Amino acid sequence: MPDADPARFLSDLNALRTIGGVSGDHRGVIRRAFDADDVRARLWLADRFADAGLNPVIDPAGNVWGLRGPLLLGSHTDTQPEGGWLDGALGVIAALEVARTNSDVSVVSFQDEEGRFGATTGSEIWSGALTLSAADKLTDLGGLTFGDARRALPATGDFLDPARFTAYLEHHIEQGPVLDTAGQVAGVVSAIVGLRQTDVTLTGQQNHAGTTPMHLRIDALRGLSDADHAIRTALRNVATPQSVWTIGHVSVHPNAPSAIPGRVRFTVQWRDAETARLDRMEIAVRDALDRVARDTGLTLTISDTACLPPVDMNDGIRSALRTAARTHAPGKWRDMPSGALHDATNVSRLMPVGMLFAPSIGGVSHDFAEDTAEADLVTGLRILADAARALT
Repeated sequence: MPDADPARFLSDLNALRTIGGVSGDHRGVIRRAFDADDVRARLWLADRFADAGLNPVIDPAGNVWGLRGPLLLGSHTDTQPEGGWLDGALGVIAALEVARTNSDVSVVSFQDEEGRFGATTGSEIWSGALTLSAADKLTDLGGLTFGDARRALPATGDFLDPARFTAYLEHHIEQGPVLDTAGQVAGVVSAIVGLRQTDVTLTGQQNHAGTTPMHLRIDALRGLSDADHAIRTALRNVATPQSVWTIGHVSVHPNAPSAIPGRVRFTVQWRDAETARLDRMEIAVRDALDRVARDTGLTLTISDTACLPPVDMNDGIRSALRTAARTHAPGKWRDMPSGALHDATNVSRLMPVGMLFAPSIGGVSHDFAEDTAEADLVTGLRILADAARALT
């Protein structure tokens, strides 16, 4: 079995970042699911699969497959609104290079991992956790539905039967500072943390900003500030140093300089590796929001909680990755959890999964400045190739 070719791998990776590249060196990339550049990239990828001797298939959700062997490798090629060039793309192009040298490997680029419409939408549909008809009703922030958007990339085949694959292995950048800070070049993922998220609306009284006395205001934005403090206080005795939580997307109405905000909508998301702690964090978050509403006179609306459970990586795949890491990065790798969500979470419903991390310089991701040293990219490729060889 021939070795993977680092030069060809880097050439493909650099070619992909020119599609949707937004800076002089194309380090920053914008490829939102089903936009023009995402479609161009997926068609380009299908051609690269065919050139490598794989059978390219685009399924109805926009996932792009390069089919041959039973071991599935891949990730995603869509990006954040201001995305880096390696998030997801590294795993797909590394998988392509491994498939060139290992006939037992197939490759996938899942659609909408970055959540323009949902969250890891393409792999969620393929895993059976979300029906295509339900996905078609999802909308982006501009109101475009997934169903309308996917018309830009016509399917060339149906959904693949998961039974044709024996396992899934995903290579990805860490998207955090641990490896870079420690001077390490690879991380063998032990588990992907669980995630909970809810949408919250606080409704007060929209009114004139100049004529309404402060003591008579029912200011929804002030409620958001109170909610942030209340949630942090409530989680102080529940969370561990590894737990994280975020108040994310915020929408203020009417969002005008001379109007008291009458409504604010925001997301609350929390992550942890233990299901029981996620449960306790949810109780704390909801109790904190209830107290804020009572104390401020605001009306509180909370959605059902979206849940993704923690996922342990398969022991056999981890063992293969560890062995390869000892060979190619002796003393410069570690076992570590993933704090970020990945397609492997959904695929774990269907088959054993494993993940390998490469370092992110400065811990930066979801930003145009995202980068990884070429030498570290090549080391990750070699670890991935050796692990795939051991698993086939």
